[in-house]
Amino acid sequence: MNIIKKLTYGLIKKLKFLPPAYYIKIYYEYYTDKKLNLKNSIEFNEKIQWIKVFFKPDILTKLVDKYEVRSYVKDKIGEEYLNPMLAVYQSYDEIDFEKLPNQFVIKGTHGCNYNLIVKNKEELNKKEAKRLIKKWLSRNYYYSSGLEWAYKNVPPRVIIENFMKEEGKNNLNDYKIYCFNGQPTLFHIDVDTDKNNYRCFYDLDWQKLPYLKGKLKMYSGEFKKPANLDEMIELAKVLSEPFPFVRVDFYLVNGKTIFGELTFYPGDGRTEFKPDDVNKVIGDYLNLPSIPNHKSFIDSI
Repeated sequence: MNIIKKLTYGLIKKLKFLPPAYYIKIYYEYYTDKKLNLKNSIEFNEKIQWIKVFFKPDILTKLVDKYEVRSYVKDKIGEEYLNPMLAVYQSYDEIDFEKLPNQFVIKGTHGCNYNLIVKNKEELNKKEAKRLIKKWLSRNYYYSSGLEWAYKNVPPRVIIENFMKEEGKNNLNDYKIYCFNGQPTLFHIDVDTDKNNYRCFYDLDWQKLPYLKGKLKMYSGEFKKPANLDEMIELAKVLSEPFPFVRVDFYLVNGKTIFGELTFYPGDGRTEFKPDDVNKVIGDYLNLPSIPNHKSFIDSI
């Protein structure tokens, strides 16, 4: 993309009021340097953009809400897979820090990457925490992102969750399972080490795949097969069953499987796989549903 076009698209992508089908084409090309064909989407991220525009069942709003999704998980697979929640608040001023334990996690329920990990309450900079949380609560993530539809009507709140720690380790690894029409297909693992963060992909037989996605470097070694692999696959199958695509995330904490989140638009549909042909390989797994006659989008599952 030449510099003039890049600058023009950079300005247009700030105009969130534009019709989504038009806006998404500009947004996608700006970040990927690829044309978006919503009538014949082929690559994975192309299809994620299609889902943003045309797949709008109301249940998605519940499932991207970090608070509301808990009842879905409880009903589907059981409360024992949830990280204990300590409180839910509408504003920073409601938070009673005196009643909270020394370690906890604050999450915005209505977007992505709204996380504040508190490892020592006595060292928490409350002035900075207040600024950060008020910033979260002032945002509608639909407009902050590339029109990720499911977030548009999520009420802004914060929840306090239990601080999770793996014995003998400083960090947790994040197991993200790509599921297509209720079928878990591959693992995306974010490996958190003391020095650096890495990423790797595995199939369900735990064979490493030569894929990269985003800016994290590939984990060079073989990542140990988790003891709870089969359990995670079965749980992901149950949680993903009604949807053409969803990524189901888990943590393993001291031998226990803990639900993380459901993600319908990983990387905002603009973080490409490498090498480039993998974008079509993953895209081939995603069979987009048909829009009913006389409707402009899908509103039920």
